[in-house]
Amino acid sequence: MATESQPHHGGLLVHPLANPQAPGICPEMLEVAEEANRAGDFSLAVEIYSTQLAELQQPDRGLCLRRADSLSRAGRISEALDSYCTAANLAKLRPDELRLLVESIARTLREKELRSGSGGKDGTEMDAEGFDEEPLDVFCCHLCRCLLHEPATLECGHTFCRLCLRDVKDCRHCNITLGNEAYGGLRINVVLSGLLEKWFEAESQARKHWVKAESLWKKLQYTDALEHFNKAVELAPSSGRLLFRRAELHMEMSSYGQAVQDSTSLCRSKPLSPKAHHMKASALSKAGRNDEALQEYFLCVALKPDWTKVKLEAQKVLSELFSSVFEREDMPAPLLHPLQGGSASRLVKPLALLSSLSPLTPRTGAKDSELSVSKAPPAGSTSCQHLLPLSPGGGDHPGGGGGEEASSKSLQSVLAALPTPPGGQKRRHSGEETSRSKISRADDSSQEPTAGNNCGRTVPSQLLDSGDMECSLCMRLFYEPVATPCGHTFCLKCLERCLDHNPNCPLCKENLAEYLATRGYNKTMLMEEVLHRYLGDELAERKKIHEEEMKELSNLNLEVPIFVCTMAFPTIPCPLHVFEPRYRLMIRRSMETGTKQFGMCIADDLKGFADYGCMLEVRDVKFFPDGRSVVDTIGVSRFKVLSHGQRDGYNTAKIEYLEDKKAEGEELVQLLRLHDSVYEQASSWFTALQDDMKNQILSHFGLLPPKDHEPQALPSGPAWYWWLLAVLPLESRAQLTILAMTSLKDRLVAIRRVLIFVTRKRPR
Repeated sequence: MATESQPHHGGLLVHPLANPQAPGICPEMLEVAEEANRAGDFSLAVEIYSTQLAELQQPDRGLCLRRADSLSRAGRISEALDSYCTAANLAKLRPDELRLLVESIARTLREKELRSGSGGKDGTEMDAEGFDEEPLDVFCCHLCRCLLHEPATLECGHTFCRLCLRDVKDCRHCNITLGNEAYGGLRINVVLSGLLEKWFEAESQARKHWVKAESLWKKLQYTDALEHFNKAVELAPSSGRLLFRRAELHMEMSSYGQAVQDSTSLCRSKPLSPKAHHMKASALSKAGRNDEALQEYFLCVALKPDWTKVKLEAQKVLSELFSSVFEREDMPAPLLHPLQGGSASRLVKPLALLSSLSPLTPRTGAKDSELSVSKAPPAGSTSCQHLLPLSPGGGDHPGGGGGEEASSKSLQSVLAALPTPPGGQKRRHSGEETSRSKISRADDSSQEPTAGNNCGRTVPSQLLDSGDMECSLCMRLFYEPVATPCGHTFCLKCLERCLDHNPNCPLCKENLAEYLATRGYNKTMLMEEVLHRYLGDELAERKKIHEEEMKELSNLNLEVPIFVCTMAFPTIPCPLHVFEPRYRLMIRRSMETGTKQFGMCIADDLKGFADYGCMLEVRDVKFFPDGRSVVDTIGVSRFKVLSHGQRDGYNTAKIEYLEDKKAEGEELVQLLRLHDSVYEQASSWFTALQDDMKNQILSHFGLLPPKDHEPQALPSGPAWYWWLLAVLPLESRAQLTILAMTSLKDRLVAIRRVLIFVTRKRPR
């Protein structure tokens, strides 16, 4: 009796012998055969097993299986099938005993496809990609891989279907955590939604029906769900995922015939999709058409060799198929196998094994393309007459009476009649179909793309209108478009200017305080891509205008932004609390242009601001949730105002920068003496201050800077001088007078007088 255990050697199943002590079996030769298998010399192993079998009085099932496995590994499928048939006549084949046969047939199919040149582009690699691996175009959601439906734009700028984001915590593109962007709080991007519905009307409607069908399916409302699936397929008939989902619904509804039809259409449009062939195989198996299901299982394994689940299913179906065609009670005993001169025609051959050896690309025969459930035999039937094995000429055998004649043929003669893949009529048919498909694609290129044509989905030129992509604030083409949490889109700069004045959406008036607090102004990537792709010239012109504006704003001589507030001095920090909308805009522009500078002047009743001031450079900006900000600046240089102006609500000026006149010779010697004397006087004054006043000065301005060895090295003189001018109790007008001086000597004389005055006034 055969034991259940089947050890493996070198990846090859070692089947137990029915009677190890049977006369004629040489254990040493069997060991040599197993060693040959391990070494990859399968032909030698086959020869040894054949010799051992020929010496037996009765066929040994285990030995037949060993021979069959070696033949399978050697690629001699025809002979292997004969040996498996002999073993099947002795006892039912278990699924695990057919692993090597399934893998070998699948490998043969794959190799035939490569040799025929219909695999990879270079003829050496076949891509087993299906509709789940299609490249995504710009209009696809990267979660469901379909046309965007109710697009929602996240704060990071990436867009997905709103429904797809329901259970997602991180952005698929940038891996940023979505935070508070819960599904219920997400809004549809109004502009993108309108554009998609206009550009891809049929496909958008199909997506709506699809989404509705999925919702009904979850509620177990199968009939209503199927109705919406049908409407969706009518609108987008070439959508592979849509057909696949409807086939799955048919399977759940036990409508296996309809599932076969959908999966057949899917396999025709996606011949290299393992999922498509697996769906068809499952549907055929459920419909009782195991012989046809087996062919699809072989294709699955050929396309995806490491798909273990499908291998096991194929082995199970193959085992059932062998069992269904061998009716042991109708066969006379004893049964002689062909190697002993018995009639091979007495063995019923499962023709599905033969027809499954066709290449992977779909055939162009009318009967094959019209395969439907109506041609299937009743459930449970084992008849192979409805199968269409290939004839020597590459055509199809008709069903009906010819099936009985085919069943009586020997396995070798039927396999020999199969056409070879590299040439012949079958190869020409494949080429003709390729040519026809190319012509069809060319004819359809002007039509609106559908969900199945993701790689080629383009916007029809007649539907392109730049007016659909204009900012409602500036009435110009979007530049750096951003989407608000409420779903509206604006130019980045336009939105920021509006939020400077009011934390509400300019269109729907929804409060955007939280959005303003996060400063999450990221460009909408999809809108940016659409503008670049379809309105490139208009966008280039829009960008040119923006760059000219930025260039004009960055000219710190012709039009300098002026902050009218307080006195500022070179090298001295000047922290600012910015809350007015005009100054928010001014600070932001100084950062955008890259200058990070603006002028500071005190107010003037007649001119608006004084004729002298100090340029400040922004070191850091801290924003508050309500839009206010604290700007850390430091003085860099003095200037004189040549003319006053305004821009977008804030003051501007044409200026010239001030520099001290250089002293030389004896004048320089006197300047250095005066410089050292005034510094010592200033140091003594500061040291003599009361502790509370001294601490207050230190907290705002820091320590008195050290004395400069070269007081004329900086255009505005030594830093300690401006520190002293900032902390002395002088009125702004007096400070302004000193700021305007271009003689360091005059400034030192002026500050010495002030020091003498404040020293005399000091309380004793």
